[in-house]
Amino acid sequence: MGWQVYRHDILISFSNFSWLTGLPGALDPLMEAYNESLTHDRKFYAQDINGSIAWARANKNAGILTEEEFKEIARGFGIVEDEWDSDEFQIKPGVDEDIHTANERRLGEVIGQDIAGKLHTGRSRNDQIATDLRLWVRDQLRDIQGHLEHLLQAIIFRAEVEIEFIMPGYTHLQRAQPVRWSHWLLSYGFFFAADFKRLKNVIDDLNICPLGSGALSGNVFGVDREAIGRELGFKGLCWNSMNAVSDRDFLLETMSWGSRFMGHVSRIAMDLCIYSSQESGFVKLSDAYSTGSSLMPQKKNPDALELLRGKSGQMHGLLSGFTTTLNSLPSCYNKDMQEGTASIIATISLLSDSTQILTGVLTTLTVQPVAMRRALEPSMLATELADYLVKKGVPFRETHHISGKVVALAEAQGKGMDELGVAELKDVDQRFGDDVVVACFDQEAAVEKRTAKGGTARESVREQIEVLRQLLRTGEMPPWKVFSSS
Repeated sequence: MGWQVYRHDILISFSNFSWLTGLPGALDPLMEAYNESLTHDRKFYAQDINGSIAWARANKNAGILTEEEFKEIARGFGIVEDEWDSDEFQIKPGVDEDIHTANERRLGEVIGQDIAGKLHTGRSRNDQIATDLRLWVRDQLRDIQGHLEHLLQAIIFRAEVEIEFIMPGYTHLQRAQPVRWSHWLLSYGFFFAADFKRLKNVIDDLNICPLGSGALSGNVFGVDREAIGRELGFKGLCWNSMNAVSDRDFLLETMSWGSRFMGHVSRIAMDLCIYSSQESGFVKLSDAYSTGSSLMPQKKNPDALELLRGKSGQMHGLLSGFTTTLNSLPSCYNKDMQEGTASIIATISLLSDSTQILTGVLTTLTVQPVAMRRALEPSMLATELADYLVKKGVPFRETHHISGKVVALAEAQGKGMDELGVAELKDVDQRFGDDVVVACFDQEAAVEKRTAKGGTARESVREQIEVLRQLLRTGEMPPWKVFSSS
C-alpha cells in the first residue's frame, strides 16, 4: 500500500511511480506534460532525421546494421520526413515525449520494430539532442545571416541614392552639426556590419559534431565520428564526450549575439521614432509598418519601430534567463538544459522577424529632405567659426570661447548667427576677416569640409559605402591602413 495525496481533484498513489518503487508505473499526468519537449523540439524533425540516418550509416559501417537494414531505415525516414513536411505526422500523446521518441516510434510503425529497434544502438538522447540543436541553430543562423545581408543592402542602396540629403546630426538629442542622411544610415550600417562578422564567428564556433559521444562516456562500437560529422556538414568534432553532451555555450553565444544585435536595432528604431515624429518630420513611415490611433485619426503610430525597440528587452531577458539556468549545473547532461530549447526557438524567431521587419521599414520609408534642411539651425555652424580662426593660427581652446561669444550675441539679438554682419563678428574678435560669413555659414560647405576617412563629406561617404559592399562580397572589411608596430 503506497502513500496517497490529493492534488486538486486527482488522487495520486505514490506506489505507482517507477522512480519510487523501482517497478514500472504510470507517470503523473502533470509531470508527463511538464516533462515533454515535443511541443518545442518538433521543429528539429528534419535535423533529427538527418542525424539518425548518419548514425545508421555509421552503425552499418561498424557492422551493427546490414546494408539492407540501413537502406530500410533510410527509406522509412524518408516517409516520416514527408509526413512532417506535409503536416500529416500523427503525434501520440503520452508516448511521444520528444522529437527523438516520436521519430523512432513512427519509423518502427513504417518499417517494423525489428529493424527500427536497432537504430539507437550506441546512441543516447544526450548526444542526439546536442546534435539536433547544433544542426538546427546553424541552419537558422544561416537564414538570419541572409536577412542581415538584405538589411545591409537596403542601407547601402539608400545611402548611395540619397547621398545629397543633409540633416542635423545629434549628440545628447541636441542638434550638433550638419551631416549627410547617408552618413547617419551608414553609422548603423557599420554596427550591423560588425554584427554580420560576429554572426559568422558564432556559426563557425558552433559547427562541431557531438554525435557519437553517447550518454557521457563515448561509443563502444567503433563508429567513425569524423565520417558522421562530414555527412552532417560539421567542420570538426566535439573532442570530449562529457563536454559534448553538456555544452550549451553555443546557445548562450547565439543569444549573446542576438542581445547585442537587438541593442543596435533598438537604437536605430529609437532614432527613426524621433525622425518620423511630427516635431521632426525627417521621414515618413510606410502604412505597412505603422498604424493609426483607435481614438485620434490624425495620428500615425510607429508601431514597428516601437516593437523592435521593445523586443530588444525580450532578447536580453532570454539571454539572462538561460544563463541563470546553466549556472552551477553539475557535469554532463541535466534536464535543466531542456529549457534551452524553448529559449533558442524564441531567440531565433525574434531575431529573424526583427531583421526582416527593420529591413522592410528602411526599404519603404520616405525621406523628407525639405524638413531636414529646415531643421539645420545656423548655431550648428558655431564650430565652423572656431575652425576658421584655427586656420589663422588661433589656439582651438581660444577659438571655442570666441565662437561661444558669437552664439550668445546672436541669441541676445534674437536672430541666427548667419544674420550677423561682418562688423558684428569683428566686434567679437578682430581676427575675423571679411570672408567669414561666406566661409562659415554654409551648411553644404560645412559638410564637405569633413573629408577625413569616416567623415560626412560626399567622397568619404562613398568610400564607406564601398567598404560595406566589400564586406558583403568577401565577408571582410578592408582596414584603413596596416599600421607597423614601430
